[in-house]
Amino acid sequence: MMAHDPARTLRNAAGEARAFRVRALLGFGIVVASLSGLAGWYFKLQVVDHADYAKRSEANRIKPRPVVPGRGLIYDRRGRILADNVPAYRLDVTPEEAGDPKQLVAALSRIIALTPEDIATFESTRKATRSFRATTLKLRISDEEAARFAVDRWRYPGVELVPYLNRRYPHGDLLAHVIGYVGRTDEGDIARSGPQQGLFPHSGRTGIERYYDETLRGRVGYEQVETNVEGRALGRVGMVPAVSGADLRLSVDLDLQRAMAMAFGEMHGSAVAVDPATGEVLGMVSLPSYDPNLFVNGISTADYRRLMDDPARPLFNRNVLGGGPPGSTIKPFVALAGVDSGLRTPESRIFSTGEFFIPGQRRGYRDASRGGGWVDLRDSISRSINYYYYKLAYDMGIARFDQYMARYGFGQPTGIDLLGETSGIVPSPEWKAANSREPWYVGETVIAGIGQGYWVASALQLARGTAAIANGGDLHLLRLVAQRRIGYDQPWTTVAGTASTRISDNLTHLRAVQEGMEATIHGRGTATAMARGVDYRMAGKTGTAQKISRRGSGSTDPRSLPYHLRHQALFVGYAPADRPTIAVAVVVEHGGYGGTTAAPIARRIFDAWLLGTMPEPIPVPGAPRVPEAEEAPGLFAAVVSVASSRNAVATSADPSAARATEGASVNGDASDAVGVAAERTGTGTRTPGNTVDRGGLR
Repeated sequence: MMAHDPARTLRNAAGEARAFRVRALLGFGIVVASLSGLAGWYFKLQVVDHADYAKRSEANRIKPRPVVPGRGLIYDRRGRILADNVPAYRLDVTPEEAGDPKQLVAALSRIIALTPEDIATFESTRKATRSFRATTLKLRISDEEAARFAVDRWRYPGVELVPYLNRRYPHGDLLAHVIGYVGRTDEGDIARSGPQQGLFPHSGRTGIERYYDETLRGRVGYEQVETNVEGRALGRVGMVPAVSGADLRLSVDLDLQRAMAMAFGEMHGSAVAVDPATGEVLGMVSLPSYDPNLFVNGISTADYRRLMDDPARPLFNRNVLGGGPPGSTIKPFVALAGVDSGLRTPESRIFSTGEFFIPGQRRGYRDASRGGGWVDLRDSISRSINYYYYKLAYDMGIARFDQYMARYGFGQPTGIDLLGETSGIVPSPEWKAANSREPWYVGETVIAGIGQGYWVASALQLARGTAAIANGGDLHLLRLVAQRRIGYDQPWTTVAGTASTRISDNLTHLRAVQEGMEATIHGRGTATAMARGVDYRMAGKTGTAQKISRRGSGSTDPRSLPYHLRHQALFVGYAPADRPTIAVAVVVEHGGYGGTTAAPIARRIFDAWLLGTMPEPIPVPGAPRVPEAEEAPGLFAAVVSVASSRNAVATSADPSAARATEGASVNGDASDAVGVAAERTGTGTRTPGNTVDRGGLR
């Protein structure tokens, strides 16, 4: 074993000192570098980034809050409110801040009444919306619920009680098909109108509310609100004002609207009243109707099912979406086409034998009047002689017939400011070729002359065309909104109309048609009962459109038919005859005859407008409710009119002859003449209608 060397165990003090100094210097350098870095970071925070962090700090203290403007109000022509706003509260939840939705809903249910529909709507909307965006849990919080929530507000971060203005329709179902309604804004509205639409609680769904939705809702503003650490608002420090929605003044007169609804009694149908000078709509009803207030904050399943299951289809706007054969109400227009085309003069006389034959065919097109003798234009209108129009349509040909009907506004929208308006159908070979494999038959031209066959015309189109005859030939686009303003203290500005077109440049021809329509009521026409006890003169035309064809040569009394198969009754007219201020079109479902059902309704409308006389309650005998399985679709469905024209079996070289012959005996106003005769002898019975509760229209 090697001996221990004491020299090797001696410590090297100098080396250790040098190592210590190196380590000390290294540590000191690290400390200095760290302090320098920290100082530099502090400098960056305090000096370089001061503005940015100051801005963020201010943002935590000052929060922007959107200011949603009140939806514009809607007035009638005399300044009476038809759609207004009432103060209300809603409960909004921001899921990102509120935590677990199920626990939140369970907790809130203890202080606020939440229905299963409220919860289901919230869940579906929340899942389709980004978590940082507020979602409405419940609309229309009561005052008591709002007070209870305010006490425990601090327990629910991300939940806000938001004041807003709720839409209200004070006249209920009276104007539902004119004004329409609003509904809760959904993702479809946001996708259609942009993200800002999500700030509005409601969006227009139908009627004026939908057509003018962007105009009515205005523009969102913002306010800067100072908050404390709990997020409670302390005060407002700045604001970008919102722009309120525009108020709209309609041309509709509330009193006339009510009179039109009352004039129908319990019957179903539609009516349009127009100012002949301007094309402004004075009143427009579609009956039965519904209460639009049900839809504002989300309709209940029970209420919606009740409306959808009603066979009378109260949600269906018969004026805008409907249409059907105009029957004999088309005859004044066909007569005008005949004289303007040069095929007839006002004094041209045709001998009506009561049955018209197309050359080469043995089966005729009958007239229920069994022959009218020598007939000129005026007589053909007032007495509604089908023979005159069979021959005129045959002589004119379908191409020229279509050209003139388009000039009078048929087969095209009326321009009314409501979405979804039907164009209707003017019978033509082109239309039939696109919808049928059969060729065009001459007999279909013949029956087009009395408003049958493939015809589809709406009450709006009939009223527009009648107004053009009344005012001397100017065809106006129909309008509901007459004026608008932005701000209650601002003046009303007139909504600019569009230029009218001429339906005829020959005033002599127009005057002959007017005289024929006047003789319908004040001569020996089909609506003379309208003139009883009246001190002003009217002009008009009755019409009847059957739902089934007649078999054989016997006449058909519509009162003997099942309710849902009875004829549609129509009337068009204007008053006063010398200086008209109102033109109307009336369509009554299952009404029987135009002269006994639709014409009296028009008389009540005229009296209300010209004399201020509201209709008396109508004693209508109650009809048994038609079982749903038997109830025909609502008035004037295009598919019904087209299908009915195809039902007859061809029995001659021209299959349309069978259809036309069977229909002609009950079509047109030869049947109206029968109805007037019954009324004159006291045997006429008003056709009852289904009894449907229309609330405020009693």
